[in-house]
Amino acid sequence: MSTMNYQDTIPNNVDLGTDRALQRALEHWQPRFLEWWKTLGPEGFQASDVYLRTAVSVDAAGWASYGAVKMPDYRWGIFLADRQADRTIGFGDEMGKPVWQQVPGEHRSTLRRLIVTQGDTEPASVEQQRLLGKTCPSLYDLRNLFQVNVEEGRHLWAMVYLLHAYFGRDGREEAEELLHRHSGDRDNPRILGTFNEPIEDWLSFFMFTYFTDRDGKYQLKSLAESAFDPLSRTCQFMLTEEAHHMFVGETGIGRVIRRTIEVMQELGSDDPVAVRKAGAIDLPTLQRYMNFWFSSALDLFGADQSSNAASYFATGLKGRPDEARYADHLERDTTIELDRPTAEGKPASEAVPTRSAMNEIARRAYMADCEIGLKRWNRLLQKAGYDFQLKLPSARFRRSIGSWAGFHTTPDGEPISADAWNARKGEFVPSEQDKAFVRSLMVQVTEPGKMAGWIAPPDRGINNLPVSYEYVKLA
Repeated sequence: MSTMNYQDTIPNNVDLGTDRALQRALEHWQPRFLEWWKTLGPEGFQASDVYLRTAVSVDAAGWASYGAVKMPDYRWGIFLADRQADRTIGFGDEMGKPVWQQVPGEHRSTLRRLIVTQGDTEPASVEQQRLLGKTCPSLYDLRNLFQVNVEEGRHLWAMVYLLHAYFGRDGREEAEELLHRHSGDRDNPRILGTFNEPIEDWLSFFMFTYFTDRDGKYQLKSLAESAFDPLSRTCQFMLTEEAHHMFVGETGIGRVIRRTIEVMQELGSDDPVAVRKAGAIDLPTLQRYMNFWFSSALDLFGADQSSNAASYFATGLKGRPDEARYADHLERDTTIELDRPTAEGKPASEAVPTRSAMNEIARRAYMADCEIGLKRWNRLLQKAGYDFQLKLPSARFRRSIGSWAGFHTTPDGEPISADAWNARKGEFVPSEQDKAFVRSLMVQVTEPGKMAGWIAPPDRGINNLPVSYEYVKLA
């Protein structure tokens, strides 16, 4: 088991102290990170004491400690899962050979781009969410927001370490750029489109942490299979923290639904207008938000057929999520059926090489995972006696990448004309009126144990503390 050095300026379990040049480079980057955090991190709460968990180990049985800390003083660090002796490459043309402890020259540029793209998403989400504290529905939720934020900051550190440690000058320059791009910036935006979308309300935040962070889970699972062992070990530990982010999304949406059910029962009606007037979020609006964020996340996997994805698999750079569950780890001469659009926008099955469909394989696993939360939320509605069922839109809906880019469909995947899409867009995704209504509910609640009127309280508090605990002590 690797030893955690928690006394250094940068907590780590990578023996940073033995590499003075690398340590100096990262200590030079650290104040720039802190300046970014203070400028574009959570606005208005930098001096508040927040009850946060902090990574202190990579041992799954007890990897974190809890306590009050001011966010700029949070102990961000560099933690890799323990090295597995004699690990070999588990897929592709290099299968069975020893994994790489250094970057092979022929893969240097591609690996750097994979790491940069993953790293770019981490600070992007912090920037997207920086103003949400001003409209928090409770101190419990405020603390969860900040926990997500500081861990995204640590995930940025994880990628920056790899860039500094293994990619020389090019890596150092890329690490600097990760702090220069900003979410939604017209001239210098984040790399992936979803991470430039504004998050102006807590319903969007819950959708983001459920759908977009779940995409992050599958990207990390794919990179955790990599033949580049330091990247694999980094992603293995990041997945430990990512689970909480998805928990925030799933329970947050569930609590919104529970409150909506309470209001509908009080009213004796599920009429959306009446529900809105009573200060809750109606079910059709929830569905439209779901349509938007789920379809946005699908594009993050890339094109359904991709020569790059085939190359990543063949060379061992990036595998399938949970590669061990597949029977064939070579996939040299196999095919998979994909839905491809006809000229009329109808789906037609086509066999394509499995290696070129790696993005789609990961996307399908992601979609099946997303369904788990839907089943839980729909059970709430069914138990309360309502026929309304939330559902994921078709994978053909609102796509801007891959075979279905440029085709207009309903959420059910039925083709429609561009004119019909524009006329009915407000039925499918949140309208400006929907967004304005949801924003109107966003009133800050900071009395311990109290909740905003549009969301139900959680079932339990954090780390065995009561829901009424003062999770954030406002400065």
